[in-house]
Amino acid sequence: MAIIPQSGFYIVVNLKTGEGYESYAKFFVGDKKKAAESIFQKLKGSKDVSEKSILQLQLTEIAYGLPQNINLLSCSLDELGENCKIITKELFKQLNLEKS
Repeated sequence: MAIIPQSGFYIVVNLKTGEGYESYAKFFVGDKKKAAESIFQKLKGSKDVSEKSILQLQLTEIAYGLPQNINLLSCSLDELGENCKIITKELFKQLNLEKS
């Protein structure tokens, strides 16, 4: 039995391997496109993505079990660490501060 991913928006972390890109982390960033895009716009990195990019962040929407890529960013290892902090901080604000 296949598990259908939860509908909504995700930031997926991809690592380049010898055979292509492998997704190894996924952050659920909610079910509102505007909020997900707002988080993604705050991330560090380059919109100049190529096959030479070692690390990629991908904003993806899952609807009816099907992924649709919305945006892509390449980043360094240091930027990835900063991006994890940004995502966590923004999700904390969404989940705790903006529901009041």
